[in-house]
Amino acid sequence: MKENTHPEYREVLFEDISCGFKFVTRSTVRANTTIEHEGKTYPHVKVETSSESHPFYTGVQTHNYAATSQAEKFKQRYSNLSGVLGGNKADNKSE
Repeated sequence: MKENTHPEYREVLFEDISCGFKFVTRSTVRANTTIEHEGKTYPHVKVETSSESHPFYTGVQTHNYAATSQAEKFKQRYSNLSGVLGGNKADNKSE
């Protein structure tokens, strides 16, 4: 194996800035800062989302998708166009 071709694989502390959650895992990511955590000094990387704050993992959704479906919004927006949204073809023949 060639020397100096692979990145350094080490323990890194990731911090979720949205909720303050911190976790240590191994990574090759480059970090500009270090931080002390549980008596050890780790490279420190701030992330916006982690499993502690992402809606998929927490089960908490911020959007109410059940209020109005996309199809209903489309129909409301384009309801003034005749014949486009499944209107009666018999109505269109009289024109």
